[in-house]
Amino acid sequence: MPHLALYTFGVLKAPLADSGGLTREFYEAGEAVYREVRGAPGYLGDAVAEDAGRGGLFGADWGVWGEFVVPGWYGKGRTAETTALAATLSLWTGPGPAFEAVYTGVHRGALGRRYDWFERTGHPGHVCWWVPEGAIPVWRDGVTRLEHLHEHGPAPHAFTFRDSFAPDGSAVEGVSTSGHRR
Repeated sequence: MPHLALYTFGVLKAPLADSGGLTREFYEAGEAVYREVRGAPGYLGDAVAEDAGRGGLFGADWGVWGEFVVPGWYGKGRTAETTALAATLSLWTGPGPAFEAVYTGVHRGALGRRYDWFERTGHPGHVCWWVPEGAIPVWRDGVTRLEHLHEHGPAPHAFTFRDSFAPDGSAVEGVSTSGHRR
C-alpha cells in the first residue's frame, strides 16, 4: 500500500536564530505541534537532523531523508545565523490522517498565526505525493514537486489536499478531516 509524502515550506520574516518575540513564539508553537503530530494516527515519520542546532539546516545530517535543499525562490540566508525558513518532510499512511494533523488541533491554531511568522510569497506552502510502501522521500523530492506544483498546478506526482490524486493517478476532490473525499 503506498504512503503519502508531505513537504511543507515557508519563508520566515525573521531568522531562526533571532531571539526576538516572533521567533520565540514560533519555536514554542512548533514544539507543541510536533508533539501532537508525531502522536497522530497515520503518522509514520518525519525528517529530523541528527546534528542541527537552531537554524543549522543546511549541511546537517538528515540521514535517509537526504541532503537538505530548498526551492529556488528562497532568497534568504543559509547559515545558522541567517536561515529564515521552516520546512518539514513527513510520511503518512494516507491523506486523511495528514490533513487531520495539519488542519485540526494545535497545528490549526498555529496556522492562524502564520502571517505573523511567514512572508506571503505567492508560492504553495505544501505538496503531497505518493511513495511506495517502505520508501523514504528525500528533501530534493519535496522541493522538485513543490516547484512543479507552483509552475504547472496539481498533478498525480505533485498535489495538494484540495486538489488530490489517488495512488493510481486518478483525480479526487480533496480530503476532509474524516479522511473522506470532499
